[in-house]
Amino acid sequence: MHGFWRLWASFLVLLMMGFADPAAARDSNAESAAVAESLNRTVSLGSLPPQARQTHALIISGGPFPYTKDGTVFGNRERLLPRKSRGYYREYTVKTPGARNRGARRIVCGGKEPKQPDTCFYTADHYASFSRIVP
Repeated sequence: MHGFWRLWASFLVLLMMGFADPAAARDSNAESAAVAESLNRTVSLGSLPPQARQTHALIISGGPFPYTKDGTVFGNRERLLPRKSRGYYREYTVKTPGARNRGARRIVCGGKEPKQPDTCFYTADHYASFSRIVP
């Protein structure tokens, strides 16, 4: 009987940590699939809209940026990009012709040095999907 209680206690610990929750496992699998999709979907820098290419050039040169939110930390709350420590990703506005506000287009770059990002992603739908920018 002692073995039963030890097994039961182990199960409870796993349950509290989220490992024994099938819904948590499904959520984790869905998150992994979304990240993989963002990494596999690519767009060449040359095929981006001219405004996105201009924003990318500003990122590499270190600015100046037209919007105060440019260069601020991107939290990756959507979890569509690979998990990194807070501060790894930064977001930049891509001007949208005719938009009265910042619009939905962004470039999100990650790395230790903002002017030399490890990787950058483009989104035209305000973080609903991403494509990794390739040369």
